[in-house]
Parts: sequence; structure tokens; C-alpha cells
Amino acid sequence: MMKPQKSNINLSKLNTELELSEYYKKQEYIRQTAAQIIKDFAEFGLEITFSGDTDNAYQELFDQLNNHMEVILAGQFHMLFNMLYRIDLSEQAIMKSEALHPDYSKSEVISDLIIQRELKKVLIRSYFKEQGNTAL
Repeated sequence: MMKPQKSNINLSKLNTELELSEYYKKQEYIRQTAAQIIKDFAEFGLEITFSGDTDNAYQELFDQLNNHMEVILAGQFHMLFNMLYRIDLSEQAIMKSEALHPDYSKSEVISDLIIQRELKKVLIRSYFKEQGNTAL
């Protein structure tokens, strides 16, 4: 019988930006996060590209997301609500982040939260995949 391996992902510590920061430097998680963002935005006919440069991935993705969010916030509210639902980002989380970062625009706040949420999805998926592999 194989002894289960401990996952390197601690799900209980994925609640804040600070706790996510260690994962922003791991290339595989960065690539998977970019792929998840590309997939989710494509469902709304919005193109996001990723050069593969993991060192500048956050800024590269953020700039594209922010551009799309500025357009969406200018009047495409139906798309915004559908997108936030699809990504699983609550209005409460947006309001909380806006209060914590008053110097940032709404589009910047939402763009950052989307990256954080998509990274969480990748980490949760990876965690359970690792758990499934150790259960064999």
C-alpha cells in the first residue's frame, strides 16, 4: 500500500492575495491560469493572448483584462454579470477589493480579482488531481 503524499497546495491558505503570491512565481500554475483566462474569455468572444513569458505574465494578462473590462463596464452589463458568474467572482468580493484599493479603477480591481480567482481554480483543480493520484 502506498503512503499518500502531502500536496504542496494548502487550500485553507488561498483566501488572500498575499497567500496566493507564492503561486504567481510557479511557471506551470502561471501557464494553466493563462489558459483558463483565455478559455473563459473566449466563451464571450473576447480574445486574450499569452506570450508564454511567465516572468511578465501577470502584467500581460492584467493589461488585456483591464482593456476588456473598461469596454464591458462602459455599458455591456449583461456580459459583465454573465462573465462574473462564469468566473465565479462575486459582487461582494469586488466591493471589498474596491474599498481596500480606492486608488484603482473598477476595471483594474475586477481584472486583478479575475486573475486571482482563475489562479485559485487552477490550484484547487491541481490539489484534487494530486489527491486523486495518491488515492490509487
